[in-house]
Amino acid sequence: MKRVKVLITGASGFIGTNLLEDMLEKGYEVLNIDFNEPKIKERNGVWKNIDIIEYEPFEKAVSDFNPDYIVHLAARTDLDGKTVDDYKANTVGVENLLKIVKKLPDLKKIIIASSKFVTENGYKIKDQFDYCPHTVYGESKVITEKNVWANKPHCDWCIIRPTSIWGPFFGVPYRNFFDLVMKRMYFHIGHIECHKTYGYIGNAIYQIEQLLFNETLDENNKVFYIGDEPAYEINEWADEIANELGFKVPTMPVWFVKCLAKFGDLVGLVGVHFPMQSFRFHNMTNDGVNDMTTTKEIAPEMPFTRLEGTKATIKWIKEFERK
Repeated sequence: MKRVKVLITGASGFIGTNLLEDMLEKGYEVLNIDFNEPKIKERNGVWKNIDIIEYEPFEKAVSDFNPDYIVHLAARTDLDGKTVDDYKANTVGVENLLKIVKKLPDLKKIIIASSKFVTENGYKIKDQFDYCPHTVYGESKVITEKNVWANKPHCDWCIIRPTSIWGPFFGVPYRNFFDLVMKRMYFHIGHIECHKTYGYIGNAIYQIEQLLFNETLDENNKVFYIGDEPAYEINEWADEIANELGFKVPTMPVWFVKCLAKFGDLVGLVGVHFPMQSFRFHNMTNDGVNDMTTTKEIAPEMPFTRLEGTKATIKWIKEFERK
């Protein structure tokens, strides 16, 4: 029997690495297109070193593989870019993919990854076309989504907006949270509660696969957030991580942390990085909850609890640091 072919662009990244492993374990024939080498060296055999902004090699690799399904994760995701032009993978790369898809008549489904950063934290979106980016990266992902809507694939498709996804193989910025707690450098800010939508990678992979292999034909519901439900109260989660390591997270007065943030802003003006700045203080004290309703309809049962994910992540970090 012919194996189902799944193309994953960006499968050398964090989410892609975990998705690639799960797909291979389940017996799919998978190809990774990425200009970075796989995080797991044994996966070099299913990797093609291609930059998606280069149309011709990208088109040839996709056409030669002729996938049944595509998960498009390849993107520049840092916040360091100065202009949208710095994020060509998110603009030109998506344009290239949508052109290539037109040449794949047998393609059954494509998922295109956007980001929760198409809106700022706390913004209440009106519909799937409502954008409010507060970073250049977010602006580039708005262009990603608009490109998809303007060039709708001929097959079934949907857009995913990963929230704050964490777990084995993650990096900046979400690994920083674990590192700070594990090094006893994290503290609660007074008694302020802060709720945010985060997602353990094992649950994110489940959600992506459910969306990939189930129909999402309703044009009024084409955008799906990827993350855990309910949202996390960040103090509780930090306490959960610390408890696994046998200590308690300290609490600092709000006024003191505000002073640290102002100091961090000042030294930042002369190029000195201080761990607490006003941007981070705002992020640590303001809610950022995303609506998971449509995702829950297709992926209703999370396979992992937060505690299970926390234990697996601590174990991975310790093993990673020993290498």
